[in-house]
Amino acid sequence: MPKTKRGCFRNSCLALIIIFVLLGGAAFWAIRSSHALPERFVLSIPLGGTISEIRRDSSSLPFLTSRESLSLQDLLFIFDNAATDDRVKEVLLDIGGLQATPAKIVELRQAIEKVRRGGKKVTAFLHSSEDKDYLLATACDSIILERGGFLLLDGLKAETLFYTAPLKKLGIAFQAAQWKKYKSGIEPFLLTGSSKESLEEINAMLDEVFDDYLAYVSKRRGISRDAFTAVINNEPLMSAKRAQALKLIDGIASSWELQRSLTKKISGNELTSDNDIFVRAGQYRSSMQWPRKADSDDRIAVITLSGMIVRSSGGSAAEMSEGVDVETLKNSLDAALENKKVKALVLRIDSPGGDALASADMLQMLDAAAVKKPLVVSMSGVAASGGYMAALAGKTIYAQPLTITGSIGVYALKPNIQGLAEKAGLGRTVVTRGRYADANTLFKPLEGDAYDKFVAASGEVYYDFIGKVAASRKINIDRVDSVAGGRVWTGSRALKAGLVDRTGGLFDAIHAAQLLAKIDPGKNPGLLLYPAQRAWWEFLLQGSDTGLAERISVAIRKQLMHELIPQQQFSAMEAYYEMLMVSGQLHMLAVMPCEIVIR
Repeated sequence: MPKTKRGCFRNSCLALIIIFVLLGGAAFWAIRSSHALPERFVLSIPLGGTISEIRRDSSSLPFLTSRESLSLQDLLFIFDNAATDDRVKEVLLDIGGLQATPAKIVELRQAIEKVRRGGKKVTAFLHSSEDKDYLLATACDSIILERGGFLLLDGLKAETLFYTAPLKKLGIAFQAAQWKKYKSGIEPFLLTGSSKESLEEINAMLDEVFDDYLAYVSKRRGISRDAFTAVINNEPLMSAKRAQALKLIDGIASSWELQRSLTKKISGNELTSDNDIFVRAGQYRSSMQWPRKADSDDRIAVITLSGMIVRSSGGSAAEMSEGVDVETLKNSLDAALENKKVKALVLRIDSPGGDALASADMLQMLDAAAVKKPLVVSMSGVAASGGYMAALAGKTIYAQPLTITGSIGVYALKPNIQGLAEKAGLGRTVVTRGRYADANTLFKPLEGDAYDKFVAASGEVYYDFIGKVAASRKINIDRVDSVAGGRVWTGSRALKAGLVDRTGGLFDAIHAAQLLAKIDPGKNPGLLLYPAQRAWWEFLLQGSDTGLAERISVAIRKQLMHELIPQQQFSAMEAYYEMLMVSGQLHMLAVMPCEIVIR
């Protein structure tokens, strides 16, 4: 009988080796990052790329350097802590390539203003920058443009792509049920251009965002709206010297020159390798009592819904996606409700919606939780359609003036690849039992009664949706219908329509929850953030059907995908991809029709 080969390359032994290597690397990294911060320093914060609401779970391994941007909540808590930290003498924002919804930029501006009110000077350092970078930079005390850089201030735009014609060439078509005419998310798959209703919505939102842009820059830079509008329309591309002459910036310097100047100002000495007065945002975050210092035993749970709403996150494809599923919310609520120190809940929403039935399930769970502990809602960049449905559980709903919300409506898309099958010469034989057994197939359109039932089912979901809004907001159902029908609202207009209660950000909602829970307003309750982010070792060691090597592979792929192709760029297509390429089934969707991102 041959001897069994024994050695350290069996799967279990190899797994242990990998774990010990990772743990050793993590320990070294932790020791390296744990040095005490200096008594006086400049807090350096990079602001670029897509600003996600929260950090994604377990996407970074300790031996991989991630260029992932700080999340919005990371930034808000860092700014809030820095405002009262006597060690922070100045804040330097390195801004470039920023992509964020208007409401997120507004909330970041408010956070910067709070730091300035705390007596700290905030400087923006721009490279070759565009409107979104400049809009955020104007919240700072001074704006420095990199030597050799330029400003491209050419205004704002909203762009919609239409896939109907190219899909038709492939032999792919869609049928749709739309409730109602303003629910225009179906248009890219049915039309070749925007409907008048869609253009009406987009123009209204873009007008409000552009008005905010002109008003804020005019106020902060001390130039008239007309003068700034003239720059956008007549001189959008300008050199650093021209931007300074127009009083759009305060100075021109290289990165080295700026560091040298700030070092001399803060320490009184020249910049050297031994005189580093800059503390990076990641290092500062690690040194904080995260997410903020508490002086009370009471806790408030901040539960975040971020991304597309889906029924389940099961499967390898879902491990790569960035959405929220019913089970994740349930786990977060269970943890918050079972913790006796948690006296109130804040639901933070940054979601365009998604699966209509999953959204309804979430509302049911949130309503049940709100009976046990006070629940306040804070809307971030977008809380629309299914995201708005979830917000209905709140005792009070806060939205930023430029939050995109509403979109109370439903649509369903039915894919049909009959033409593609014919082009490919694909034949099929079908044997059925039941009148509609083959109705919902990819290989032909819905016809007759099957199509009528398809449309009717969408209508039932819509009327259930507006019924929920009427009950929660205490508005007559006809009034709800008049502001629903798929209409999209900014936060300020939603306030007038009765869809939200107040304008404000995350900290306003936390304060409101504190008052509802009767926590001493003179103290800071601790904050618990959900869903709880697992550390990288928890991700690798979790109980799962997959092996350790596969879980490491998934973590690496997630990080590489984030580096190469930010997931958020495809969020609008995610539900359609799943429907057409994965399941081929009909999906009932409560998703907003568009997304406005300042570029």
